[in-house]
Amino acid sequence: MTFSPAQPCLFINPDYRPMSAQPRPVIDPATLETVGAIAAATDAEIDTALTAAATAQKAWKAFDAKTRAKYLHGVANAIEVADLTRCAELMVREMGKPYPEAIGEIANCAPIFRYYAEMARDEAGKIAGTTQAGSFQYARYEPYGVSVHIMPYNFPILLMCWTVAASLAAGNACIIKPAEATTLSTLDYMQVFRSLPAGLVSCLPGGAETGRALVESDRTHAVAFTGSVSAGRRVAVACAERMKPCVIEAGGSDPLIVSAHAPLEVASAGSVTAAFHLTGQVCTSAERFFVVDSIHDRFVELFAEKTRALRIGNGMDETEIGPLVSEAARAKVMRLVDDAIAHGAKAVTGGRVPPGRNVGWFYEPTILTGVTPDMAICREECFGPVAAICRVSDFDEAIRLANDSPFGLGASIFTTDLAEAMEASERLEAGMVWVNNPLIDNDALPFGGWKASGIGRELGRQGLDAFRRSKMVIIDHKPVVQDWWYPYPDEWFRKTGGRKHV
Repeated sequence: MTFSPAQPCLFINPDYRPMSAQPRPVIDPATLETVGAIAAATDAEIDTALTAAATAQKAWKAFDAKTRAKYLHGVANAIEVADLTRCAELMVREMGKPYPEAIGEIANCAPIFRYYAEMARDEAGKIAGTTQAGSFQYARYEPYGVSVHIMPYNFPILLMCWTVAASLAAGNACIIKPAEATTLSTLDYMQVFRSLPAGLVSCLPGGAETGRALVESDRTHAVAFTGSVSAGRRVAVACAERMKPCVIEAGGSDPLIVSAHAPLEVASAGSVTAAFHLTGQVCTSAERFFVVDSIHDRFVELFAEKTRALRIGNGMDETEIGPLVSEAARAKVMRLVDDAIAHGAKAVTGGRVPPGRNVGWFYEPTILTGVTPDMAICREECFGPVAAICRVSDFDEAIRLANDSPFGLGASIFTTDLAEAMEASERLEAGMVWVNNPLIDNDALPFGGWKASGIGRELGRQGLDAFRRSKMVIIDHKPVVQDWWYPYPDEWFRKTGGRKHV
């Protein structure tokens, strides 16, 4: 079968297969037109994918690291030569992302596969100093088996590649459950895996029920999840009940501090991207701003000026701000903004549906001032184009309020004071801290949050370890009877003052 957006299908490497469940339409959030159709995997289709994965994984784990690396480099090669324009266009039409960001995301995953191909080849265990003469003692790593990857809609390809590359490098088979809002683009991308052994990678569309079936199955052995805190908690509980390891990235409400020593032109420009990139639908978007009183007004003036220059429209046009992914997503943003204004905040920019954009789920980039930390917009994850600014007296108050949150994914600060930068990196309660350069990541460094923002890590060495388990091995190459084995010699009892009972 050839993949077509109009025909619901699933993918079990190397084949697309038609689905038997009732199809439902995929709606463009910018135009409300139908993009294609998807369906949810049935129990029988899930069983087929699990059977294929188990068979493939037995052979895959037996491959030497060099052979697995060759296959992963083959995936990277496929990414680099594939025509991914349809995939990018589908992503834009499914969830509203501007086209340059969509094509950049899906084309730039090759380095992730190359990184993990070589990481797994270079680091496969540890030899320890022996605790007994004549004994060779070491730890080795082995795969779990079949891993489940439950994906979000905001970066459906990039975040999928983060965990799938690591899991494959560790020796697992992978089953991907794409976000319903980006199923078509995820399915289209599956073509890059066709050089891998049959059955090793599958993509099973569906909603929460499909994800639950995969997580709860005794034929899956590790889970990677990215999504909301509430859904992440449910996944973590289900995994804990089954002693199944998981990596949970559950979003946040990231703080951004603008210090009295901030370079305001840089800070205001960086804040536009930190708050409004992908219409604010980034797990590490800056949502809560803490701006020191002495530079507050000038920062807000510059921030608002740059924000008003952003273009709002269909992601296929020349635009920075597309629609929110759904009506429900926009409704949540509107509720939080309206609540803040009702409690005394002021909308310096935005706070409304853009004039002339009555079709689609558009919302203007919004800057709120006069926000207080007790407002709902500071206690919940907004996940939309809103920057909520709290005026603070000094650096210490900014740090305290930034940490006063159930979330702890990322945190940013703009400052030219080295002492502040160093203190912020130590005192901010977050899994990632950015100084003067928000949102950037690195394949070689761990990505993940503290507190309610998640458990485990993606990327880096920790991202690989999430999908493999250790085994301690003790080898005595010259077997001898050890003096501590049963029965104890009589002199041991005399030395310890004990008695030998007959």
